[in-house]
Amino acid sequence: MLAAQRQELLLRRLESEGRIVAKDVAAELGISEDSIRRDLREMAAAGLCQRVYGGALPVSPAIADLQTRTNVQPDSKNRVAARAARLISPGTTAILDGGTTALAVARALPPDLRATVVTHSPTVASALVDHPTLEIHVIGGRIFKHSAVACGAAAVEAAAGINADVFLMGVTGVHASAGLTTGDADEAAMKRALSRRAADTYVLASAEKIGTASRFAVLGLTDVAGIITDVSPTNPTLQDLTTAGVQVLT
Repeated sequence: MLAAQRQELLLRRLESEGRIVAKDVAAELGISEDSIRRDLREMAAAGLCQRVYGGALPVSPAIADLQTRTNVQPDSKNRVAARAARLISPGTTAILDGGTTALAVARALPPDLRATVVTHSPTVASALVDHPTLEIHVIGGRIFKHSAVACGAAAVEAAAGINADVFLMGVTGVHASAGLTTGDADEAAMKRALSRRAADTYVLASAEKIGTASRFAVLGLTDVAGIITDVSPTNPTLQDLTTAGVQVLT
């Protein structure tokens, strides 16, 4: 089998099963594991998969630039945002992440809600400026342009002074074995810093993020209070999460 044929088979396997285990595919095809790993390296370099220990997982489309992501699963993001907005009750202090789903949450907040919102996203803060009864606090720092959020040492230091009731966190990948992931190391560190400042952390997981993975781990599945998504309960990843005891809000 030619390399191109093997990679086409691997892509089909990734689509149908949601993962590739290199040793299993190598045994099935009667070739060396090194050949499969080489195929996966080439596929990862082309953006077709996310390599992990022992194989590969589907790559998240949420690693695209901010403008491109606004057109990815907008209905799913709005449904997730509507459910997430209900977690910000009157009188609470909520940390709201950056990204397109968090922006949808900002727009879904009731116009009469009296609460405090802390965000490290200038885009989210701008969307809330005209809200009549919200108090808004913005964390500053180096702007990571992919998600239009502040990251780095200054932002982490500023976050240390916050005590919040809830953190609504965005990620680019949610997977039962890979956990919660994102595409940038500094952004992952910032999310961890914000999570430590909230009593509960909930993950904003629109449909394109479920069952996928990115390069950098953010938190383990047991480190969050729940995952908010609108995918079907029959989704294999959702079933794996539920079996693992993860709370899923739909």
